[in-house]
Amino acid sequence: MAALTVQVRQRGTITIPRVLRRKYQLGEGDVFTLVDLGEGSLLLKRGQSEVERLGDQVATILAEEGVALDDMLQALDEERERYYREHYLQA
Repeated sequence: MAALTVQVRQRGTITIPRVLRRKYQLGEGDVFTLVDLGEGSLLLKRGQSEVERLGDQVATILAEEGVALDDMLQALDEERERYYREHYLQA
């Protein structure tokens, strides 16, 4: 398929051309991930990013357990240091 031109409209809306909506069975409410590839290139991928989904899942678990993000990051730093000492430093 040849390149199609779209235009950013009011409030940042971009309409996906009908031919593509039909081809990929896209409908109102479908979720996409927009990736900035740099130099003005953007990638639009159907569905939520796996990294974003997993990040949301971790954030939910932390909130349920009452663990602050800073506490988790500190524990990860400590574990990384312990692992490094055990595996890379000669005793």
